[in-house]
Amino acid sequence: MGAVLIAGGAYLHRGVPMWVLGVPLAITCVGVLLRQRAPLGSLGLGVLAIVVDGFVGPSLGTVLIFTDNLYAAALYGPAPLARILLGVTSVLAVAAGAVAGFVASDWRVLAVAGVQAGLVLVTPVMTAVVLREHRDRAAVERARAEQVARLAELDRQAAVTAERTRMARELHDMIANHFSAIAIQSTAALSRKDLDRETVRKVMESVRENSVKGMAEMRAMIGLLRQEGDEAEGSAGAMRPRLADVETLVERVRRAGLAADMRVEGTVRELPASVDLAGYRILQEALTNALKHGESPVSVLVSYEEERVLVRVVNALRERRTGLPGAGAGLIGMRERASLVGGLFEAGKSGDEWRVLADLPTAEETTEARTSKGATWVFGAGDGGRGRRTSGEGRREPGDVERASTVEERA
Repeated sequence: MGAVLIAGGAYLHRGVPMWVLGVPLAITCVGVLLRQRAPLGSLGLGVLAIVVDGFVGPSLGTVLIFTDNLYAAALYGPAPLARILLGVTSVLAVAAGAVAGFVASDWRVLAVAGVQAGLVLVTPVMTAVVLREHRDRAAVERARAEQVARLAELDRQAAVTAERTRMARELHDMIANHFSAIAIQSTAALSRKDLDRETVRKVMESVRENSVKGMAEMRAMIGLLRQEGDEAEGSAGAMRPRLADVETLVERVRRAGLAADMRVEGTVRELPASVDLAGYRILQEALTNALKHGESPVSVLVSYEEERVLVRVVNALRERRTGLPGAGAGLIGMRERASLVGGLFEAGKSGDEWRVLADLPTAEETTEARTSKGATWVFGAGDGGRGRRTSGEGRREPGDVERASTVEERA
């Protein structure tokens, strides 16, 4: 196209052969070939060509192609170069118009020359600056979108992990009690050869009852997981175990062969759902551990106080292990449940007994606030085995609590 313009006479005639005008035109065209790979080289070739063309022409074709050299340098070159080019071309456009007007002694020539110089020099650079800004902004938005996607994926993974942990805790607490009773009763039945027919029948009835209840709770849990939306929430509230229903847990322990007594202090009242479930599951797991690792007698206390509910389970320690397997998650799960509702939890040996104490707040009071007050549990001889909270710095007296060295194993 540059050659067509030159052939058509679109240049200033200075008595030079026409083919000479093709030299700067060719140089600017070479710069076009390098516009993306070497934008600074393209600009250098364009400047060289326009200077040569100014002496021999100038020609319209070379000037038009030079605008692409400027555009490519501002768009693909370093960011500071674009700002420099914008300032330099603006100054050159004004200077070119002023020189033309001064030489011609006509302000109209100044205006025309200034506008033409602006179109040739400033417009390509400004266009490149605008496009470059849009391109950089799009790159920033893409990076931000990728970061948001990564954060969303991390949140999703964290939610999945938390849900798996919660489901594992629920399934462990729900099933372990039933199957521990089944294992202990079947072990007792197999180890005794002198059991009469009626005793064996009672043991098998208890085994069957625990099996059926375990399966029923498992089906209810699976059904709840399959439901969605408000239906699932309604079902969850309907099947949620309550601390007021712990008599069934104690009765199950009695049927398994342990002598157990239960005492409720205070006025039984409606508790927050999370506290109600945590208290029930802690008591359930404590009784399961008593079945697996302890022996008679088992004492259960549920005390409803003004701003908290206390759960205590005390059982005698077995001299030798039963051989029943443990997953190591019992005490960990109880401590997690108490912590999730802002409560306190302690478990350990006190003489020849194993004691589990849970202090669950029913008011808006967090664990940090209670800890800052110095509240903690101690087992002492003066509290009747009920447990008490200390104040001040909350330090226990030496020997008040003897923690088991294999807490996870007992769990």
